[in-house]
Amino acid sequence: MKTSVATVSIPGDLTDKLAAISSARFDGVEVFEQDFITYPGTPRDIGRIITDHGLTIDLFQPIRDFEGLTGAERSRAFDRLERKFDIMQELGADLALVSASRNPDSVGDQSRIVGDFQELGDRAQTRGLRIAYEPLQWGQHIRCTKDAWDIVRKVDHSHVGLVLDSFNALLTQTDLEFIAAIPGDRIFHVQLSDAPGIQMDPRYLSRHFRCMPGEGDLDLVGFTRSVIMAGYDGPISIEIMNDEFRGGVPRIIAQDGYRSLLFLMDQVRSADPQAKLDLPDMPERSRIERVEFVEFTANEEEAAALRRMLQTLGFSHVAQHITKKVEVWQQGQIRLVINTEKEGFAHSAYVMHGTCVCDIGFRVDNADATRVRAVAMGSSIFSQRKGKDEIDIPAVRGVGGSVLHFLDQSPAYMDVWTTEFDPVSQESDRSAGLSAIDHIAQTMRADELLTWTLFYTSIFDVAKTPIVDVEDPGGLVRSLALKNPDGTLRLTMNGADTHKTFAGRFMADSFGSLVQHIAFTTEDIFATANALAEHGFEALEVSPNYYLDLAARFGLDDAFTANLSAHNLLYDRHENGEFFQLYSKPYGNGFFFEIVERRGGYDGYGASNASYRTAALKQYSRPSNIPRT
Repeated sequence: MKTSVATVSIPGDLTDKLAAISSARFDGVEVFEQDFITYPGTPRDIGRIITDHGLTIDLFQPIRDFEGLTGAERSRAFDRLERKFDIMQELGADLALVSASRNPDSVGDQSRIVGDFQELGDRAQTRGLRIAYEPLQWGQHIRCTKDAWDIVRKVDHSHVGLVLDSFNALLTQTDLEFIAAIPGDRIFHVQLSDAPGIQMDPRYLSRHFRCMPGEGDLDLVGFTRSVIMAGYDGPISIEIMNDEFRGGVPRIIAQDGYRSLLFLMDQVRSADPQAKLDLPDMPERSRIERVEFVEFTANEEEAAALRRMLQTLGFSHVAQHITKKVEVWQQGQIRLVINTEKEGFAHSAYVMHGTCVCDIGFRVDNADATRVRAVAMGSSIFSQRKGKDEIDIPAVRGVGGSVLHFLDQSPAYMDVWTTEFDPVSQESDRSAGLSAIDHIAQTMRADELLTWTLFYTSIFDVAKTPIVDVEDPGGLVRSLALKNPDGTLRLTMNGADTHKTFAGRFMADSFGSLVQHIAFTTEDIFATANALAEHGFEALEVSPNYYLDLAARFGLDDAFTANLSAHNLLYDRHENGEFFQLYSKPYGNGFFFEIVERRGGYDGYGASNASYRTAALKQYSRPSNIPRT
């Protein structure tokens, strides 16, 4: 499989783009005309730079408003393309994309358009060049793949072929069986992009909201499978136009593009094992069984405050590392680690972010295979010097430079809790009924949301929910959730645009993207709330007005509403079940804990309560006009 990417997809100037594209392991590029025009060197200079990066030039684009013209306009159009041909030959490109005309003066007579491309094909052939025709939904006459193929088929010229663009084909609902029936040698180029499933003017959607394969809602797997079935064996390219990407980091956007392309082709291979795809060998997406541990880093003073909070939540100190200042706190299946070492990765994370979650351990079906797939998908391996008797557990870098460790049921890894830790005797059981981690919420910049969603979905067997806007008194936070098939692993991903939101303030004060809260599950939240109160737990206080509205909204009886209010519980109800939430007051720079109970088939996260919870949490925030230190 030859991978390619349009230079328009990557932010920066042309030299930034090419360096990022090469570093991300792409094979070739589509040279976008604007990048060519704005570069100060000659076409020959650009061609040399591209080849010096180990890249091929797979397409020069776009050539617009060519076909269907008459008289002097037609002559000028051919003269213009001859000059483009001059540029292509000096550049070293042999394929030009001609997009369907939007010129209102063009004539929609099919025989005239066919004649134009027959003549253009002859001119291209004399120069050793080829033409790839692309329909446009907003074109004057040729708007869909079927229309464009009808033109190319009737032109019947060896140097005139078709561009298949997933965005156009899927938004115009082109039959995928029709695509699979197009002769593969008549498809000259394939472009992939995804898009969110929202109703919007197609041209505006195309220019501002295209995203990487797997980041949107289009059937890219079905489309690409049809292209392969057609017999196409040329470059598979990504062409993205997205406002967020334009302001991103070239290296990261390019890496996302390559990861998305590799993940897509891996999905195609899984859907059709007979598909002839030259892909690297890699394990299937990893199945996560649950969160094995969450590790906090802190100094001694802040660790003492964290210990007190865990005690009020019913956790007990159950184990101590044999050589390091690392302790394990547990309740039910929940295992929390506090690391106060003054060297190593955890200490570096503390220096950077303060007290925070620096490491998450996932229990997976195969730890070694998970790391192999993660690395194949572009993740960075994490390692540090191991002490005597310490186990080398597979790990990669995660959100905000944090670490993800992978453990499975094999003794080689699960023995870590008995090999590296000594048990601590317990005076009494302090459990408050917390049994497992319901979900972990990670906060990041809004422009990182798609990046880290793709990171998780390409490595692990998790599904994502659509992105929703969560209201905050200081602005909006974009949010989505990831969940494994049986619901034992849930991650909520929150992208903040401004430091004025509670999530944005947390990220600003913590100097980066981090876990902002952990939600524990209980089977009886009222019993848990009573136990927590006995332990001295300080619940987040909820406005009495919330309960007045809640009672009216759901028709709750007075006694039930009073019970919710007495325990500061938030409540939601769907046709499938009920959801209860209890929050701690924020700790440190804005981290907090949540306790939830799910009844029936409730599978959400209490989105209707998010703005009320955020407003309550913000009362404990540092005022915006007061410096952090």
